Amino acid sequence: MNRRDFLKSLGAGAVATAAIAVGCDSPNQTHAEGFTLGEVPTDKMTYRTGSHGEQVSILGYGQMRLPTVEPDNRDSDIDQDQVNALTDYALAHGVNLFDTAPRYCKARSEKAIGIALSRHNRDEYFISTKLSNMSPDTLSFEASKAMFEESLERLQTDHVDFYMLHCVGLPCKGLDGETMDPMTAFHVRFEENGMLDWLVEQRKLGRIRNLGFSYHGDVTVFDYALSLHEKVHWDHVLIQHNYVNWRHAGNLADDGSGDANSEYLYNELAKRDIPIFVMEPLLGGQLANMPQFAVDEFKRREPEASVASWAFRFAATMPRILTVLSGMTYMEHLQDNIRSYAPLKELTDEELAMLMDVGSRYAGIELIPCTGCQYCMPCPYGIDIPGIFAHYNKMVNEGNVMAKPLDDADSEERRAYRKARRIYLASYDRAVAPERQADHCIGCGKCLSDCPQQIPIPTKMAMIEKK
Repeated sequence: MNRRDFLKSLGAGAVATAAIAVGCDSPNQTHAEGFTLGEVPTDKMTYRTGSHGEQVSILGYGQMRLPTVEPDNRDSDIDQDQVNALTDYALAHGVNLFDTAPRYCKARSEKAIGIALSRHNRDEYFISTKLSNMSPDTLSFEASKAMFEESLERLQTDHVDFYMLHCVGLPCKGLDGETMDPMTAFHVRFEENGMLDWLVEQRKLGRIRNLGFSYHGDVTVFDYALSLHEKVHWDHVLIQHNYVNWRHAGNLADDGSGDANSEYLYNELAKRDIPIFVMEPLLGGQLANMPQFAVDEFKRREPEASVASWAFRFAATMPRILTVLSGMTYMEHLQDNIRSYAPLKELTDEELAMLMDVGSRYAGIELIPCTGCQYCMPCPYGIDIPGIFAHYNKMVNEGNVMAKPLDDADSEERRAYRKARRIYLASYDRAVAPERQADHCIGCGKCLSDCPQQIPIPTKMAMIEKK
């Protein structure tokens, strides 16, 4: 299938997001840690056009993981000076959309980016935030409305350019403390309390310029939300989209319910002419730290490009994508991603086919689909859930998670196992403090309803503890 046919299969017939790109790539060289070094263009960013004519940078700045004063301490204060410097740099290099939410960084993200952006003219940037009314004390109309007003106050603005219903498709706790299924949660959070109607009214008043939702879970809720399109007129939808999830759904229950692959999500949105925001283009950082087979394939084709750049190019090649959100904690991340999109070098037919193959092979590796969002934190028992999962996935990718040999296994197999086991345990203690490791999990389940990926966290902790 040629590139034109491939794009047609993606729903390219309804393209309202025409790419605007000028300039050309400059020679680069690869940093030892995987970043691409060289010129960072200031005037070559690719832009696409939203529902209301906004020229949005294809790279959006996600504010879920901000730098802290103590870099290794997630509970440390946000480093406002660094946030300011990163924001200034992003704006100077063409990034004009900044995405946050009340839940990010323990409710500190909106305030931090509000401070940083308030130092610039309001017409220089777009703000995206969300209605994160997932806890019982935020379900009422009054509490949900207050959350919206507090967002405006923290962001130091009188309007939100892109506002979203947050975590559509996930369960949440009801007023009685019991967990509501994803569909019931949608009805309670947005419809029965009148909040969705109120948000539509705020859009008419100009306090919200674009109204959408972020999808994280049960595909039946995604389909239901889209059935409201004629009534609500969704201006955009945020989905998880990368070259692994394109054909391989993140989480499916035994009965087939649950998440859907991003090919399905993309095409359903394209049918309705709804612009798409992308989250997790790197699958929580996993696609920047790929197994050796993938690294070899990428370097054979473009030795000077970073591993992460392939994922970013994939995410943005699809014509319905309005912006690709990336959490860029450090300057190196920001610079590398700007190079990927200033301008965007769309994938060829052959490169798309290669990534489909890499994605299928990678999906066959038994990794834990944690994106490091930290919604599960803090654990009441002090367990570093994201850190444990990140270490485990790293060890799997490096071939250091092996089944224990049978008693009659030959000595070579035993030696390989012992070597992998030593590496696993030694690096575990370096990556996660002993008092925060999986053996401290008591299976209380408090984290289960908070996980956007619906990972059975206590079960995975027990599995890791036995490795």
